[in-house]
Amino acid sequence: MTGQAGVKGAAPIVKVTNVRPQEKDIYKMMWDKPEYRIDAPGEQIVQHFFAQAQPKEGSSIIDFGCGTGRGALSLALLGGLDVTMVDFAPNCLDADIVPILDAQKHMFRFVEADLSEPIPATAAYGYCTDVMEHIRPELVDTVLDNCLASAQHVFFQISTVDDVGGDLIGHKLHLSVHPFSWWLKKFRDRNCVVHWTQEDDTSCMFYVTSWIEGKDLLKLGVLNTAEEEILANVKNNIKQGYLQVQPYPANTEEVMIVGGSPSVKGQLEKIKELRAKGVKLITINGAYKWCIDNGLTPSAMVMLDAREFNSRFTKPVVDDCKYFLASQCNPKAFEGLPKDRTYLWHTTAEFLNDDLAKQFKTWYPVPGGSTVLLRTIPMFRMLGFKKFHIFGCDSCLEENEHHAYEQVENDGQLVISVNVDGKIFNCNPWMMCQAQEFIEIVKLLGDEFELEIYGKGLLSYILETGASYTDIKEN
Repeated sequence: MTGQAGVKGAAPIVKVTNVRPQEKDIYKMMWDKPEYRIDAPGEQIVQHFFAQAQPKEGSSIIDFGCGTGRGALSLALLGGLDVTMVDFAPNCLDADIVPILDAQKHMFRFVEADLSEPIPATAAYGYCTDVMEHIRPELVDTVLDNCLASAQHVFFQISTVDDVGGDLIGHKLHLSVHPFSWWLKKFRDRNCVVHWTQEDDTSCMFYVTSWIEGKDLLKLGVLNTAEEEILANVKNNIKQGYLQVQPYPANTEEVMIVGGSPSVKGQLEKIKELRAKGVKLITINGAYKWCIDNGLTPSAMVMLDAREFNSRFTKPVVDDCKYFLASQCNPKAFEGLPKDRTYLWHTTAEFLNDDLAKQFKTWYPVPGGSTVLLRTIPMFRMLGFKKFHIFGCDSCLEENEHHAYEQVENDGQLVISVNVDGKIFNCNPWMMCQAQEFIEIVKLLGDEFELEIYGKGLLSYILETGASYTDIKEN
C-alpha cells in the first residue's frame, strides 16, 4: 500500500516557469530598461510620413503606441501638428518629453489607452510605427480596425522580422511577424484606399485610409457591362504580360486631366500653356484623340469602360504616351499598344479578386466612382501626384452638347435639370451620378490632393461652393 504522497491516480506536480505577464505589464517592464529606449522607429522615419501625407500645419494626428514620445515630438516640431500620443504603458515617455506635456498643452498631449479597445480620440492623420508586430495575433484585426476608425489617413510602419529586445526580460515582443503581402491583404480586406507602400528586408510601410466614406466610395461604381463579360475580359488581359499600376511616393509635379466636355474647346490655349511649362497631360477616353488632333501629345491615356466600341479611344498610338487601361477593358482596346508603356489597373469589384489573386502576388485596386474621371484622380494620386488641373470635366451639358467632339453613343440620352443651391444645370443621368460621386471622393481624399477645375460646369460649381450631396436636387 502506497503512502499518501504516492496515491495512485494523483495528478503530477508540474513546475510552471516564465509565465508571460499581461502585455501592459510586459511593456511597463521594458520601458524601465534604458537599453530599450535607444532606438525609436517613430523618430527615425517621420520624414516618410511627411513626404506622403504633406499635412497642413495645425492638422490633428494620433501617434498610436507612441513609446518614447520622440516620434510624436518630431511630428509636432517639424510639422506643426496637433499631436495626441496614445500608449497603454504609463511609463513609456522619455523623461525629457514629460515636461513638454504641460508646456505645450495646446498641441501635445498623452492618453493612456489600450489599442485593442476603442480609442478615445479622433484625428485627420494617424501614425503607427513599430506597433502592429507587437500585437497578439488574436487582436491584430481589432487593433487595425480601431486605428483606422480613429484617424482618416494612417501611416503604418511594421517590422517583418523577429525582435531581440525581448531578451532583456525573457519574453518575445514581436508576436505578429508577417511579410508585406500579408499586411497588404489586411488593408485590402478592409477596403482601404492604399495611397503608398514601401518594403525592405526588415519592415514595410503603408499609407492608407478606410473611413466610412471610403467604404461607400468603393461601392459607387455602376456596371454598364455584364459581370460575365467583364470577367472574361479580365481573365484574358491579366495573362498578357502588361505592367501593373502600383503606389509611388508623393511628388511635387503638376498634372492636368483633360476630358471631353464641350467647354474644353474654349480651354485649349490654357492647356497648351500648361503643357509648354512641362505639366503632364492625362487624357480620358475620346479626349485622347481630340488632344492629338489639336497638336498636343498626351503623357497618358486612361480608359475604364469594358464595352467594345471604346476600343477606338486608344487609337492612334503615339510615342511618349503611357496607356492606363482597366483590366476589364475589351481586349481590342489593347491591340497595337506597346507593352512597355501599357499599364493594367483594377477596379474594386470583389468578383474579380479570385482571378487577380491567382495571377498576381500583389495588386492595388483603384477606388472611385462609375466614370473614368473618378478613377483617374485616385489612381494618379496613388502614382504620387497631388496637384491636378481639370479641363473638360463639367458633368453637365453645354447648349445641349454632351461632348466637344462627336460621340454618338451619348446622343439622345435623357436630360435632367439639376438644382444645386439655386443654380440650374442640365445633365444626362450619368452626369448627375458623377457629380454626386465626386462629392464623396472629395470627402474621402480632399486633403490628399489639390484640384483646380476650369470652366463653369457642375463639378467646378460644387468645388467652388462646397455643395453637398443633399444640395443636388432634381427639378
